[in-house]
Amino acid sequence: MNLRPIGIFDSGVGGLTVLRAIRARLPSESLVYLGDTARVPYGNKSPATIARYATEDSQFLLAQGVKMIVIACNTASALAAPILREKFPDTPILGMIGPGSRAAVAATRNTRIGVIATAATIGSGAYEQRLRDTFAAQHRSPAAISSVACPLFVPLAEEGETNSDIARLAAAKYLLPLRNSGIDTLVLGCTHYPLLRNVIAETMGPDVTLVDSAEAAASETAALLASQNLLAPPDTSPSDSFFVTDAAARFSTIAAAILGNPPASLELVSLGAA
Repeated sequence: MNLRPIGIFDSGVGGLTVLRAIRARLPSESLVYLGDTARVPYGNKSPATIARYATEDSQFLLAQGVKMIVIACNTASALAAPILREKFPDTPILGMIGPGSRAAVAATRNTRIGVIATAATIGSGAYEQRLRDTFAAQHRSPAAISSVACPLFVPLAEEGETNSDIARLAAAKYLLPLRNSGIDTLVLGCTHYPLLRNVIAETMGPDVTLVDSAEAAASETAALLASQNLLAPPDTSPSDSFFVTDAAARFSTIAAAILGNPPASLELVSLGAA
């Protein structure tokens, strides 16, 4: 049993979908969330820059006394997770790529899977490799894995443009080729993308299952903590703390829409040069 909080970081508001899922799955756990809103998006940065940002994010969370770090950012998961595990070997660290890939392989019926993510995540090849590894572990082979970068989705989510004509135009531009490719499962490979879930579902149609890595990550967070005897007692009264590096008022407004209430504790912090 362990009363220390779970640490969660993302480049902005997208990781709140992960926090929401963890809160629903683990209601006794205290959570610390860091949104690096001064440097969002991570998806168009270089691998070296993403690794530096992710390291600074993790150092900040560790200074808050967290018992585990959830990388609620697919880009940082793809490009920095191994680096973070090497730098902080005593802290359990969970990324998004593994949970999302495992959930997609479990969901597909025809082994044709699509992945949408930032340009950096797609360029890393992390999802395609993890999907193939997951199939191979089950002695299966995918019929096809189709990956598409959707760079406009993160700024749309950050601006709250999640159910607008602009969002629908962007979805049509990115997703119609995937819809016509025969996939039956689509991985939302960025934690911002579930905020556009309705528009994505409209564009893809009812025959395509959307896989939200946030839900999968919440389940694996619970399993990881249980395996290391780090779960908080079930009668614990939890508390959540939120930190951002810029635009606190806008973050609070969007957080209220995602979580149902504005953050009770929100602080502006500095992590380094933006």
